[in-house]
Amino acid sequence: MPPADPMAETGNAVPVMADVAPGAGFRSESPQPGRASGERSASSPSSVPPHDDLLDRVAEWGPFDTPAGRFNLVPVRLERDLPLIGRWMNDPAAAAFWELAGPQEVTQAHLRAQLAGDGRSVPCIGVLDGGPMSYWEIYRADLDPLARHYPARPHDTGIHLLVGGAAHRGRGLGGLLLRAVADLVLAQRPTCTRVIAEPDMRNTPSVAAFLTAGFRFSAEVDLPAKRAALMVRDRFHRHLL
Repeated sequence: MPPADPMAETGNAVPVMADVAPGAGFRSESPQPGRASGERSASSPSSVPPHDDLLDRVAEWGPFDTPAGRFNLVPVRLERDLPLIGRWMNDPAAAAFWELAGPQEVTQAHLRAQLAGDGRSVPCIGVLDGGPMSYWEIYRADLDPLARHYPARPHDTGIHLLVGGAAHRGRGLGGLLLRAVADLVLAQRPTCTRVIAEPDMRNTPSVAAFLTAGFRFSAEVDLPAKRAALMVRDRFHRHLL
């Protein structure tokens, strides 16, 4: 169950959600051609969250190719994304682990706390070939309450994932995209030596997806809301798994 602290542990529900209509209005927030990756556009000051430097500007990571298609992490905008994420959170499979079911205000509070925070957690929509199909949280595990429960290293980066849409179920997309996003984190965050995840031990499809994605099982961890499987993808071992 997500605790009151919005930066604290939430579930990783790889079992997938309600149908998702391919959404118009999703576009890459990556830099324009010819602009250095770290340079912000004066004409679009809101394209990068103000405190996103804690995660090396997720909004600028841009689209990339995966075996499943072209994928992009697009930082959440409440006015665009709240209805879709709220619908996903109310699917019973998601509610069992995220515990954010209920009126739209429940999901809104969860998202707003991250968007108004210091940038240690960036909520994103996963867009595959132009269609929104997943919800992600990229967060600084070393700055999260999770760090009290395992031997954290500086710049450890965590991943939460919720896959939505009947068309994306049962195809192995969870593991495929987890591997791709974990490797993207390591490529974009040179100070990060490993990517962390903590799915609920009861959520066996999620644990299996992380293993498929090249994470290793490190330990069982007792968190305030669950007993979690601490999963780790190491920078220096990632080519072996």
